[in-house]
Amino acid sequence: MKNLSFLGVTILILSEFLTACKPNENVKKPVVSFAEKQTEKKIEVLVDGQQFTVFQWPDNICKPVFYPVCASSGTEITRGFPINPRNGERTDHPHQIGLWFTYGNVNGNDFWGNGSQGLGTKNSNGGTIKHLRIENIKKGTGEGSFDSFESWVDSTGNELLKEKTSYSFIADGKIRIIDRNTILTAGEKNVEMPDTKEGMFGIRVARQLELPSNGTIELYNEDGTITTIKDSLNTGISGNYESSEGIFGENVWGTRARWMKLDGKIGDENISVIICDHPGNPNYPTYWHARGYGLFSANPLGVRDFTKGTDSLNFVISAGNSVTFKYRVIVASGVQLLTQQINDLATEFASGEK
Repeated sequence: MKNLSFLGVTILILSEFLTACKPNENVKKPVVSFAEKQTEKKIEVLVDGQQFTVFQWPDNICKPVFYPVCASSGTEITRGFPINPRNGERTDHPHQIGLWFTYGNVNGNDFWGNGSQGLGTKNSNGGTIKHLRIENIKKGTGEGSFDSFESWVDSTGNELLKEKTSYSFIADGKIRIIDRNTILTAGEKNVEMPDTKEGMFGIRVARQLELPSNGTIELYNEDGTITTIKDSLNTGISGNYESSEGIFGENVWGTRARWMKLDGKIGDENISVIICDHPGNPNYPTYWHARGYGLFSANPLGVRDFTKGTDSLNFVISAGNSVTFKYRVIVASGVQLLTQQINDLATEFASGEK
């Protein structure tokens, strides 16, 4: 009887947890709207008037980014450095800003690492993604969307790729979602995107969501100075990866999976950040360039690095042709999403149903 009682209580608790995470059909969905600020080179994404994220293309960075990205509570889940540095943040890789989509070798041009010397800098071989315009802005109940157009230009200013990306922003309870559908079109010449681990769809998360480590790191101070420390206490550092294939921690790097989850806490708030690959993408399921220091990225093209040279993929977009990349980002606040919930959201994304 004691075992049955314990089992019954366990089932009841699990049932209540799943019910709490499941969208309530009787609750009015929030309104997703937008605030265009063209002179500031940004557009804000709002949920019932509260900032979810900001799509921005300032002159001092080399690509459009979403920064910040916030949970439903308003908590920022992205690193502030270098745009808005916060005390105690890492200061490495200043080109890793917010949420972005680039690649490290496009006809020999490095779009991923351009700006690696800091805001306002460009590398000699760096490619730049220039924002052109936004169209089809649609606010709505539970979901809003817009289309963005970009031009990928090489270090001499010549266009290599045209980009059209359709974004959808979904708000449901404590879950926030960004879906992107990116179409890259080559011009009059083939565009080669050879193997490199430096790609492709990435986010740089807040310090608290990093994985604990014992390495030497450089941290930002409120007065603008940098302190170098060997972090052995990892106070408040709580992140951990889990892949759809059941791999955990830093062991996920270089593995393939249909989705990757990063769980952690910011203060007392449970946070889950998930990136889902799409079965229509090249080389699905993607490899993961996911690092313990806060870089969380899907890269379907960096095969050689991820397989230690046993395989390779030299991707080419033929002249005049297009290729599509689709990704979903899920941010959950107050709960750490279970595997079945993520599978459901990933399957929904793959099927095109919302």
